[in-house]
Amino acid sequence: MKLLTHRLLIIAILLLTAYFAMAQKTASGNSTTKNEPVMKTYLIERDLPGAGKFTPEELKAISQTSCGVLKEMGPKIQWIHSYVTGDKIYCIYKAQNEDLIREHGKKGGFPVTNITEISSTISPATAN
Repeated sequence: MKLLTHRLLIIAILLLTAYFAMAQKTASGNSTTKNEPVMKTYLIERDLPGAGKFTPEELKAISQTSCGVLKEMGPKIQWIHSYVTGDKIYCIYKAQNEDLIREHGKKGGFPVTNITEISSTISPATAN
C-alpha cells in the first residue's frame, strides 16, 4: 500500500509538472535561439526526515538558502517549485545538466537522493 501511495504521488507530481510547464511555455512564449543553452527539466528527490512537519519559518529559511545559492550560480540553473511530503521534498528544476543540481545541493547543504530528467510531460490536455 505504501509503495502504491508513493507511485501515485510521483505520478501526481509529474502531471502537475506538465501542467505548470505548459502554463510557463504559454506565458513566456518559450522562445529560444541557437546561442541560448539548453535547459532540461529535472525532478529531484531529497530525503529529509520530518520534512512534512517543517514550520513555515523553516521552509522559508530553506527557500532563502536555495535562492541565495542559485543567485550565486547564475542563470544555468532555476528552481521552479517543490512538493513537501512526510520525509521527502520533490523539487522541479531547470538546468543545463545534472552536475549543476548536485553543485547546488552541495553548496546549500541540501541532500540529493535522486535526479530524474523529465523527458516529456502529459496532462489532461494531452488527452484532447
